[in-house]
Amino acid sequence: HFDVMDNALAQCTGRKRVVLWPPECDADLYVEGSSSRVANIDDWNDDAFPRYRRTVAHRREAILEEGDVLYIPALWFHNVTSIGFSVAVNVFWKSHAAAGLHDAKDLYGNRDPPAASKALDHAAAAAAQLAALPEPFRSFYARRAARELLEAAGCT
Repeated sequence: HFDVMDNALAQCTGRKRVVLWPPECDADLYVEGSSSRVANIDDWNDDAFPRYRRTVAHRREAILEEGDVLYIPALWFHNVTSIGFSVAVNVFWKSHAAAGLHDAKDLYGNRDPPAASKALDHAAAAAAQLAALPEPFRSFYARRAARELLEAAGCT
């Protein structure tokens, strides 16, 4: 899953395995909401998740020992597994760069920012409209819409 706030994972006792992926891997992690649908990150089903294999080269792994603290940037995907008995504490905070971005009631950094949530709702509505078009119109206008979004967001 990913969090929309920066956080620090502090290992109090025991050990944890933490695997991280950069935000750019989102499409290949098969994300629904804030979590990946890939249940087993080490032995996944290639038929169900063919693009997941592309994320393996981008993942970073750490073993946290007692007293270790790991900084997890906002939007970075992470999978955390205890190795035996383990106690850890997460601390979330809103970065200065993201001031005013987050939902005021989001204490744990797991809700999309309101503006992002609205944009995703609009994208879903646009996808529903495009689905009503026959091919090749559907794919032609879907590509145009995707380009327009990326250009407007300064992502090209």
